[in-house]
Amino acid sequence: MGNAELLSIHVHPVKAFRGQSPREAVVEPWGLTGDRRWALIDDGGKVVTQRQQPRLARAAAELLPGGGVRLSAPGLEPLTVSVPQPIGTVSLEIFRDKVEGVLADDSAHAWCSAYLGTDVRLVHMDDPATRRPVDPEYALPGETVTFADGYPLLVTAVASLDALNSLIARGEHAAEGPMPMNRFRPNLVVAGTEPWAEDGWSRLTLGEVDFRVAKTCGRCVVTTTDQTTAERGREPLHTLGRHRRLGGKLVFGQNLVPLSRGTVRVGDQVRIVG
Repeated sequence: MGNAELLSIHVHPVKAFRGQSPREAVVEPWGLTGDRRWALIDDGGKVVTQRQQPRLARAAAELLPGGGVRLSAPGLEPLTVSVPQPIGTVSLEIFRDKVEGVLADDSAHAWCSAYLGTDVRLVHMDDPATRRPVDPEYALPGETVTFADGYPLLVTAVASLDALNSLIARGEHAAEGPMPMNRFRPNLVVAGTEPWAEDGWSRLTLGEVDFRVAKTCGRCVVTTTDQTTAERGREPLHTLGRHRRLGGKLVFGQNLVPLSRGTVRVGDQVRIVG
């Protein structure tokens, strides 16, 4: 593990949209600065992701200074959305969590609805320090998260993806491989480990920031969605189901909670503390 390093960083300003890959990012208690502070909700207040709308893979969000976003998608003129004033909140539901958010302006709702062909609204999490606690079964007191699936950060390993792709290549859906890492939508990608080494991690340091591993990440249908074309296949879930099943979940990657603030940078050394 002495030569393990941070290979890439990924920030997704709007949940389910394509994100950015900066060379460095600030780590806050609830995740990377700007990561998944925005999300779409349907007319019932439920968060909309690629699970329901795979076309979101082809929409992109660029984080702007101050926390606003620039949205782009095929067939539409780009739209700049400012952080809304927190003069009132709306209730929304994300994986059974009831959370408050602040609505963006009407132009954002119209843009997103036009792209998906169904009514949706764009919401912003104004105060990630208080709005949504991490699952108490895996959290320490006071830990919070943005609109990410459940935890502040997700880390994946290149060696594990290589091992998974070797398994896919020997399977009945080999033509779908190899899988790119963006199928798993991680925040941090590390290189220089052994395959599946992350299964044994409990604490790690990336550069100047300490993290604890909350739990292994259970995977869903989003991983079968080509992040360029939005088309769906059978992999990698078919192969994960045969080789990476843990507690009824198909798993890849580890969910992290920051134990300190700081900046992570591409090339940072990865140190396994426990």
